[in-house]
Amino acid sequence: MIFGIGTDIVETKRFSKWVKDGEILKRYFAEEEQYPCENNDVSHENRICQHYAVRFAAKEAFSKALGTGILGFDLKDIYVEKNTEGKPSLVLKNKALELLQKRCPDAKVFVSLSHEKEYATAFVVIEKVE
Repeated sequence: MIFGIGTDIVETKRFSKWVKDGEILKRYFAEEEQYPCENNDVSHENRICQHYAVRFAAKEAFSKALGTGILGFDLKDIYVEKNTEGKPSLVLKNKALELLQKRCPDAKVFVSLSHEKEYATAFVVIEKVE
């Protein structure tokens, strides 16, 4: 049974300032999802912005699927992990995990990510396992 769904879309260029100010990235993104920055050419910056934009969209989409908005947990408590084939999944820890377990015990969380040039989007489904 579906407990909740959430979606979010963000403009990737919004993250240009964030990429230039690493402190903002540290505030919202877990160490596990930090993008390794080797150079500062424009095409590389665009890829970095897409990387963070789609992950931020996933955090927002999760909060909508949970029905809480971004309240009661730190955004760093949610991060995207990809398996060896590139399939993304959401990893929850600390307050985000506690809140999910409280609202929907035994839940399974699914995420889909996409980005194209100036936009990034994420879709999250929380399934209530019966």
